[in-house]
Amino acid sequence: MGARTATLPLAERITSVLLHPVRRVSWIYAPTLPDLAFAVRTSFAAIISLLIAMWMELDSPQWAPLTVWVVAQSSRGESLSKARWRIFGTLVGGVAAITLMAAFPQAPALFFTCLSLWIGLCCALATLLDQYRAYGLVLTGFTSAIIATGAITQPDDVFAISVARTSYIILGVLCEAVLAVVFMPRMVEHARQQLLDRLADTFHATCANIIQQLCTPAGPEQQAITGSLLKRIVTFSGQIEFSALELGPRNHVGDHARRALAGMLVMLAQARALQILHPRMTAPPRMDDMPPEHALAAWLQQNTPDPATDTVDSSEWRPVTTALVSEAARVRSEMTACATTPRGDHFRFSLTSRRHMHEAVNNGIRAAAAIMGACMVWEITAWHHGPAFISFVALIYGLMATRENPLVATTPFLKGGLWCAAVASVLALWIIPAITAPEILLAALLVPMTVGGLAARKPQLAGYAFSFNMFLPVLIGPINQGRFDEVSFFNNTMAFLASIIFVLLTYRLVVPFRMDVHIRRTEAWVDQRLRHLGRVGTRTDATTWLAACAASLVRILFQANALPPPVLGACVARQIMSMTVGIYIIRLRELVRGDHLSPRAGRIVGLFLARWDRGQAAAMTPYVLAWTRHELARVTTPQARQQMAEVLACLRIITAGLHENPDITTQKVTKYVVSDMS
Repeated sequence: MGARTATLPLAERITSVLLHPVRRVSWIYAPTLPDLAFAVRTSFAAIISLLIAMWMELDSPQWAPLTVWVVAQSSRGESLSKARWRIFGTLVGGVAAITLMAAFPQAPALFFTCLSLWIGLCCALATLLDQYRAYGLVLTGFTSAIIATGAITQPDDVFAISVARTSYIILGVLCEAVLAVVFMPRMVEHARQQLLDRLADTFHATCANIIQQLCTPAGPEQQAITGSLLKRIVTFSGQIEFSALELGPRNHVGDHARRALAGMLVMLAQARALQILHPRMTAPPRMDDMPPEHALAAWLQQNTPDPATDTVDSSEWRPVTTALVSEAARVRSEMTACATTPRGDHFRFSLTSRRHMHEAVNNGIRAAAAIMGACMVWEITAWHHGPAFISFVALIYGLMATRENPLVATTPFLKGGLWCAAVASVLALWIIPAITAPEILLAALLVPMTVGGLAARKPQLAGYAFSFNMFLPVLIGPINQGRFDEVSFFNNTMAFLASIIFVLLTYRLVVPFRMDVHIRRTEAWVDQRLRHLGRVGTRTDATTWLAACAASLVRILFQANALPPPVLGACVARQIMSMTVGIYIIRLRELVRGDHLSPRAGRIVGLFLARWDRGQAAAMTPYVLAWTRHELARVTTPQARQQMAEVLACLRIITAGLHENPDITTQKVTKYVVSDMS
């Protein structure tokens, strides 16, 4: 390929170099149809909401199109969820703003202190929630700041300002919803088919990953593939609630889909266990004409250990393969239930993710300090646009508070803000003053908004488009009876850009997010929960354990670019092994709790689990393993032999986990992350 490139004529090489910048912006002149439909639909909804707000003679009509861009999402379920929580957050935030203004009249120090503490509390609690419930809580905080700062000069009008703010939000939500219904007919059928297709693709990818995992030795490449699949499953699981909203009330499709995805996590952990028991298997023939679960079962049957040639005991192998095939069949049945809902279906299944308490406290402290700092800036400078600066800081903090790594997300937000300021300056200073009709205003705003909507559909540009789309109407500031003069425009734009820079600095200086500390804390949390799985009274099952661990691992994988490859590889390997060991600790606990073992075996396994809970199982494991082998050789009944074989398989996998991670059951926290990150 390189030789062919070198022999290209000079003219073709020059043309290729010159066309490279043009191809980089192909998303503008050659967008896909769904991207173009989203951009045009949302742009029209934003402009229509602006025109209606101006027709109603609202004093700040620019907040209506901002709401449209905030609520607009690629799927209708996401838009419905975000709109619902946005209205809720606006109503609660309005009540909080009125309460603060009434509680601290003529007491600015107490007012700003309580406002910063309130916003810090909202950001902290939002960190503990998932999806748009977190957004609704941070919206409560920054809505309070926007309404309160808007009423500082006229405290008696705080109720009217709160009602107006709520009117903008509801108007924007309604405009986006109406345009979405027009552009997206037959939503229920489309949502169900899309959900089934994604489930089928993910299940096929899971079965293919398992076969590949069992045919290749463990290494960085395999860890990367498994990590990508985990990200896919966890992200899909978080989006199930949006599909359930699109399908309407009184159905349990979301519960069945979540159980199917949880079953895929169980299958991946069981495949890692099989890799420990039988690390070398033959590659399968192509079975494209068979369902994935049948192809997987047939391939496992072909690779059953041969006592004459393999060192693997088939009695250890059989319980794990049986559980894997059974889980694959369960996943298929849940997918079938998603397609055809059974009569009288009352199935419920939900998963709870880890609550990042330490990150929540840091988020709250950082947000409160930032709002207090912004208030101090206004107090010291007496800037006329100080209230706008405070409201922008609160708004941006609310938008960034629930991000995985706010510091990383703030940089593209700043660049998008610079583009927004540049485009807004052209519109506000030259184009808007010459407009005399609503139709011309629509045409003038349609082009930049459509470009912003197209950029929002590109993952690499979404951070830029986020700030551009939201704040373009705010910086333009269209009103009925006048326009922004140059001084007002530059002050408003300066407040906007200064607020982004201020937020960026506070994220760097006030309790900064450190990925190495987060990894250490996550590993300590996983190890602690892994030890507690041995308690007989613990109710954590395999799906709950795997979902919580996978979500924590995926959060680290989303920040993989900030980690050296050796650190990331070690972290992924350790987490996957902990997940695998955990489900077999749970299985031993279930065998003891259900009295499935003989009295003597139950006492030995129960003692092992008690030592595991105290972090003292490493020294005991070889003796329990030897006793189990001896007991397996002397039992005579098929049922007892099957039970002891399952115990032996569990102990073999746990022993491999202890060998790979010696401190997996102790109170120690690994230090390799810090040394590699420094």
